[in-house]
Order: sequence, then structure tokens, then C-alpha cells
Amino acid sequence: MFTGLIESVATVARISRSGGGARLGVTGIRWPHGDSPRHGDSIAVNGVCLTAIDPHEGNFDADLSPETVRHSVFGELRSGDRVNLERALRLGDRLGGHLVQGHVDGVVRLLSIRNEGDFARWKISLPPQFAPEVAPKGSVAVHGVSLTVSAVGGDWFEVALIPETLSATTLGEVRSGAHLHLETDVLAKYVAQSLGGSRSSAVQELFGSGDDGA
Repeated sequence: MFTGLIESVATVARISRSGGGARLGVTGIRWPHGDSPRHGDSIAVNGVCLTAIDPHEGNFDADLSPETVRHSVFGELRSGDRVNLERALRLGDRLGGHLVQGHVDGVVRLLSIRNEGDFARWKISLPPQFAPEVAPKGSVAVHGVSLTVSAVGGDWFEVALIPETLSATTLGEVRSGAHLHLETDVLAKYVAQSLGGSRSSAVQELFGSGDDGA
């Protein structure tokens, strides 16, 4: 389990593909307080929960199953790309974002970026199967970053990004048209399932409603 608060931005050192899967090598990591992960620890890479292999000196490897490659943008990764990292929560840690499982629901596309001074507003595609789980003032994880939904349309939603998010994650480097990992809120999943997957006033009431804002 994660929070969607990115701890470090690192660089893809290599990605070796084999049999539909791959091994990812990440380098240049600066963990807060120098608290490096151990072998076998869970680390979210761009929002996808992976298992750290042989972490040492700001590096680790992780295996990507064929299933992970098929349902993520990892197939597009290249050496030199930058990625968002977050280690799994420990019991008693402060929950500053929202509960993120590291199980990406799907890949969405960044439709447009509207800059508002040092802030930015993103419009992101919303596939119909995820629409019941995305509501104004609700939470989503985009490339592993916890964000608040500011507006929702028929096939899109918007999020507002503050300067800290743009500078402390890879989101400040993303351009319109990019593919991104989306994980909807786990609570919204259960609510949508209990309502038969239909979008209803109950989902809107649970997460609140309103105009723009984060």
C-alpha cells in the first residue's frame, strides 16, 4: 500500500526485454533520510507496485511480468527516462495523500495542459469503464502521484497541479499526448461495485461535489 506522495525521482538505467516481460534497472535514487529499501521490498514505479531486486547505492532492479508490460506504459520506457518512486507504507506512517494500491487500472492519455502561472490544469481521457470511480473532489493516482479531481466530463477529467508537484515529480516534464498510468481510488471501486458499476448520486455524495479546486 502507498500514499501517492513521491519520495524520489530516478532514472531508468536499462530495460531488458525477454519473453514478453522485462527487467527494469533504476538508478540515481535519493531516498529521504538515506533509508534505502531491502531486497524484496515493494516500490511503486510510476504508480506500479514492483519488487526490488538487489537494491544498493541508489539503484535497484525489478522484474516486469508480461501482464504488467501489457497493461502499463512500461513497454514505452527507454534508458534515460525518469520515473516516480515511492516505497510501501509502514504501519504507523503518516498518510498524506490517499490510499494507493499500486495496481494500475489502465493507461490514459493527457489531452491538454493549461498553465495558470506556476500551476497547471490537466485534462485527461477517461475510459468509460473507469467513469463510475472518478468524481469531483475524489482522489486518483496519475503515474503514482496522488491528485484531486477538479472536474469531470463525459469522457475526460481534470486535475490541478501545484508547483511542488510539478517540481518534485516527473509530471512537470510530461507533454500533451503522453500516456499515463491511472489508478482510481480503492474506496470508489467498492462503492461502484456495490452500485452495480453505474454512476450514481451516491458516488458523487461520497466524494463531494463542487467546481474547480484541489
